[in-house]
Amino acid sequence: MLVALLLIAGSSIASYRLQAQGTPPPTPLTMISRDGRRTVPTTLQSGQELIALDDLATLFQITVREDQLAGGVTVSYKGRTIVASADQTIASVNGRVVSLPSPILHVGRRWLVPVEFLSRALAPIYDQRIELRRPQRLLLVGDVRVPRVTARIDMPGPPTRATIDISPASNFVTTTENGRVLLRIDADALDLMLPQAGGGLIDQIRAGDQPLTVTVVLNAAAATPRVSQSTADAMTHIVIDVQASGPQAPAETTTAPARPAPGGPEGPLPAPHVGFQTVVIDPGHGGDDIGAKGAGGLQEKIVTLDIAHRLRALLEMRLGLRVVLTRDDDRALPPDARAAVANNSKADLFLSLHVNASLSPAMAGAEVYHLQLDPEGERARREAEADAVTLPVLGGGSRRLDVIRWDMAQARHVSESAALASMIAEELGRQQVMLSPRGVQQAPMRVLEGADTPAALIELFYATNANQEMAAGSEGFRNSLAQALFDAVVRFRAHAEGQPPR
Repeated sequence: MLVALLLIAGSSIASYRLQAQGTPPPTPLTMISRDGRRTVPTTLQSGQELIALDDLATLFQITVREDQLAGGVTVSYKGRTIVASADQTIASVNGRVVSLPSPILHVGRRWLVPVEFLSRALAPIYDQRIELRRPQRLLLVGDVRVPRVTARIDMPGPPTRATIDISPASNFVTTTENGRVLLRIDADALDLMLPQAGGGLIDQIRAGDQPLTVTVVLNAAAATPRVSQSTADAMTHIVIDVQASGPQAPAETTTAPARPAPGGPEGPLPAPHVGFQTVVIDPGHGGDDIGAKGAGGLQEKIVTLDIAHRLRALLEMRLGLRVVLTRDDDRALPPDARAAVANNSKADLFLSLHVNASLSPAMAGAEVYHLQLDPEGERARREAEADAVTLPVLGGGSRRLDVIRWDMAQARHVSESAALASMIAEELGRQQVMLSPRGVQQAPMRVLEGADTPAALIELFYATNANQEMAAGSEGFRNSLAQALFDAVVRFRAHAEGQPPR
């Protein structure tokens, strides 16, 4: 009896707190299925976006039964059930407990559930795919093709380079006319993540006037662009290179040869050095892990990926190097997986990019870290030298095989990593990028420990410093960071190959 009274009281309190009429969100939720698209009504109450169960019953042919005694509901679909209570942030989905961001609510005569109920509770019992892409305000139902289309300006130039990534890989057609590049993508709908502004010879990248299209608007000073493509990692990469028009501008065509795998040389590039071919760039954080955040809303995960794209463009176009990113979109990776990308790619260099934060808003400046070995790591390095094995190779001769724990792979590169860190700090200074008083530091960084190549972690600036956060929003500041890292790679490559520095 007491439990029942508590449940009823809890439900009454929740209803009392939220008696005020909710408001519609600024952008409606759009459901896309094989039957077409429609707007799904939702409401905002106390910071939560909610959807009515009776609306879901109409959309998904589910049965909703209220349990007044328990203060909750049972949702059924083809013999599978969801049980949720008004005072709990969990639900039982066919006997398995899942979490919800807020309890279900009884407002007036309707039961409301958080929109995450769709993906967390309804999707597991439904016989078609249900995918909620809340930031893009999309609800995908069934076998529909809605690729993410992400565009960015890699290098403002001129020449200007833009990249458009389509994930998963999709067919498309490109046409160039009247100062525009038009991409028509084979899909049911597009999930667009486009830059707010253009750069260099590209004025704008926006949704096209026709469905399933993206338009790249060129500047009046632009020559006919070159468009190339490649497919790798289940993603289509489209690269648009734009030269300035003029008497010396080479003639371009709209159909360029297919771009090689990401990181491969394109166009008249210098031949890559045999001894130094691959750089792995690690944009820190990603996915639910946003990293450091500034008071103005700047997020570390976004900045690090942007700088990584700029640096990749410089290394590919100017040096012809193979460049691999540990992540090329907004997803999370554990530290060991990031080092594994470097090792599997046989990297000659590993750079992990981050943004700093401090409780003191006065802290500012870039900092560069390389691995500091604790006594165990130093012992592992000495043991690796002592345990090295010499094996014969086909055709005569021999090769040295170092034996070392995988999580101490960085141990044998500590001196080279220290040299790399110093070069990075010096080049940041040459680009007028402020260095913190701590400059170059040693630390036991997990992301560096497993990298079997010279490696450094760069804290590019402090997001918690108002001036640095504001500067980081500018193209000039981000280009300076990318240029400094590029110059450091050039120096380190010469150092690694025993060449005189340029």
